[in-house]
Amino acid sequence: MARYGAQFGPDVTFLGVPACDLDDESTYAGADVVVVGAPFDGGTSHRPGTRFGPQAIRMTDYLPHDGSRPSLALRTDGLRDLRVVDAGDVELPPGDIATTLGRLEAAVEKVARAGAIPVVLGGDHSIAYPDAKGVANVLGHGRVSMIHFDAHADTGDIEFGSLWGHGQPMRRLIESGALRGDRFLQMGLRGYWPGPETLDWMASERMRSYEMTEIVHRGLEECLTEAFGIATDECDGVFLSVDIDVCDPGHAPGTGTPEPGGLTARQLLDSVRRICLELPVVGVDVVEVSPPYDHADITAALANRVVLEALSAIARKRRDERDGTTWDPARPLLDR
Repeated sequence: MARYGAQFGPDVTFLGVPACDLDDESTYAGADVVVVGAPFDGGTSHRPGTRFGPQAIRMTDYLPHDGSRPSLALRTDGLRDLRVVDAGDVELPPGDIATTLGRLEAAVEKVARAGAIPVVLGGDHSIAYPDAKGVANVLGHGRVSMIHFDAHADTGDIEFGSLWGHGQPMRRLIESGALRGDRFLQMGLRGYWPGPETLDWMASERMRSYEMTEIVHRGLEECLTEAFGIATDECDGVFLSVDIDVCDPGHAPGTGTPEPGGLTARQLLDSVRRICLELPVVGVDVVEVSPPYDHADITAALANRVVLEALSAIARKRRDERDGTTWDPARPLLDR
């Protein structure tokens, strides 16, 4: 089958990286990273529009789309130091969540079996279930931990009469056995959902959820350090799931369920960089970018940079491991 391409809009790749076709293994053989689009918002409970997220994340950048992005801070080019290819969008039927989840899981599993890191551009957060499960199918159920940035826990049970939706993927992942509750780390929770019964279920599964009050009181860096120790205990890899609404709506207005009082854009980017520098990241998704509610592409630009920060840091980690060097964030820019 020929490459499907883009479900909505022109068939462009992430910042101009080479295209690949998941049905032709030769096009991504030897790839370090495969970008996959998941243009689905059928799991949304409030404002829709995230089906247009993958296109916006791929395109929102003021620099040439030439497949190159040297990082000032890390002195790597995540798009060239790694072999990054873009598989386009998985064909996901709007409104059919069961078919969507199955197709996406198969696509992500195919990428993971090829030895590449899947970077999935969402889409609403219901796609985290097939994203993380697709990786766990390859590395082993219970062997992949999750670091989950979000305003919401996404551990609901039955919402609007359904087991599936963007408020439930983390519960379904744990119930499936693909991921362990006690290796599930959540950063940035706040607001007024979920209720006590769901929190009790989370506690019974030994999840670790860092609500914003704790993060402000203890400091984000301390919370991350603690989370890293849990995430790497008895697990072979870490899946990073970033819901853009973890940031305050002033930094990320284009999302379906905005919640005031979140992280800043700087805090999110620094956290993603640190995770990908220090941990064995085996999969990434960036979700809940809803362009119809965005202003001046603020949210899409942030999501684009989340992906770039992850790739730049993975490239730096591999260089340091190869060369026996250590990146020092305190050194001046030009003293490298």
